[in-house]
Amino acid sequence: MSTQPGDKQPHLKRVLGRWDLVLLFVVAVFNLNVVPSIAANGGVTVWLWIISLLLFFWPQGIAVIELAQRYPGEGGVYLWAKEVFGDFHGFLSGWCYWTNNMLYVPTVMLYFVGVSVFALGPGHAALADNKNFAMIASVTLLAFLTVLNIVGLGVGKWLNNLGAIGTFVAAAVLIGLGLTVFSRFGTPVTATDFHIPADPKFVLNSFGVICFGLVGLELASVMGDEIRDPKRTLPGAVAWGGLISGALYIGATLTLLVAVGKNEISVLQGIVQAVSHMAGKVGVAWIITPFAVMLSLSIAGIGSAWMGGSARIPFVAGLDSYMPPWLGKIHPKYATPHAALIVQAIVSLILIVINFTASGGVQEAFQTMLSLAVVLQLVPFLYVFAALLRFALRRDFAEVRYRRGTLIFAGASGLLTTTLGIALAFFPAKQITSLWWYEVKMVGFTVFFLALAAFFFFVYGRLKTPRGAAVEEKNLGAVRST
Repeated sequence: MSTQPGDKQPHLKRVLGRWDLVLLFVVAVFNLNVVPSIAANGGVTVWLWIISLLLFFWPQGIAVIELAQRYPGEGGVYLWAKEVFGDFHGFLSGWCYWTNNMLYVPTVMLYFVGVSVFALGPGHAALADNKNFAMIASVTLLAFLTVLNIVGLGVGKWLNNLGAIGTFVAAAVLIGLGLTVFSRFGTPVTATDFHIPADPKFVLNSFGVICFGLVGLELASVMGDEIRDPKRTLPGAVAWGGLISGALYIGATLTLLVAVGKNEISVLQGIVQAVSHMAGKVGVAWIITPFAVMLSLSIAGIGSAWMGGSARIPFVAGLDSYMPPWLGKIHPKYATPHAALIVQAIVSLILIVINFTASGGVQEAFQTMLSLAVVLQLVPFLYVFAALLRFALRRDFAEVRYRRGTLIFAGASGLLTTTLGIALAFFPAKQITSLWWYEVKMVGFTVFFLALAAFFFFVYGRLKTPRGAAVEEKNLGAVRST
């Protein structure tokens, strides 16, 4: 952090270059932990991937580049919704983006546990279903990633980058083994697996998870003040990161179906399960342990990327005084939003404990937290795509990056798919044992988080004074111009 005596304006370091961003996009967008729960619904999900890539992911890339150039600065989805729709909508967008990660990060911890036990040998795989072991391991990783992000992106980005490399290696091994097994032994997958099933309710849930799996391009704009030359760096990084992530998702889904079959896929250990099955078939069983190590590294990188990126939301909200102002403080040595990171870790810890004690099993807890995270994660994208439409439909439309027609198509298709993704997340996945209890938790937690957002906004809004408002404008202006 560079400050002068008497300078109370926070400044974040610009440490992210183009390839840092490409690797960040891959590790944030391509999340192998969601692939097993999607592939478990069969080959029809491949069509859902393609539809989502065309109608959600591509419009998302257009939106990120367009809005990042119209409103550069730290805050991303929070800043965009605030500038276009007003203060409360900005706060609600940022709040949902932040709180979803407090639900999603615990699912990453669980997935890490499910995969990492294979590094101890296949005989230890059952440990992943042990609640006590899974809880202790999850909390330990959560604490480690929190400390790493407090130290700063200059250090923490290396875990993101190593995580991306781990993702490349894990995906390459998975898909390479799949092609080998397919060429030698054929596949149990038939054309009927790509048809819509007679009872599509479980497949419907996977559409929301697919959209959730494709978010992440906005993460760089959330860190807008930490990117070197963002106008030149961001577009190319978005294109490369998106192309690589989309190809990896479809390839990984097909490989799981070829290797294991939809009825045998475990949502926590499906990837290592598939590699173990295929490696045994082709006589390279020794690869299982190093593969589990690389995949564990990738998962840790995913957790680090989302934890670090989402913590910038309460940081800016603290500067805006919609949340306690101490959330807007940065570490005197590392120049990171340490207060926001610590609060996020504490809430994630509480959610881990609650879900472990209230759930019927580790896989059910994973699936419930994932569905809740889907709903909250996609709410900000309603604002993102609505903002594109609002700009495109203005009479005094001024082109910044894309033409009016492109923005209309991207905004309309993105808004439709996002709405569907939110609605379909309320359909239960097949790992859910009680439909009634699942709906109670889904509706209850969603309403709770939205109501809490309104509480924070209006309570702290009333506490503002003219002097506080002036300080707010001064601080936020400093952050935008950094």
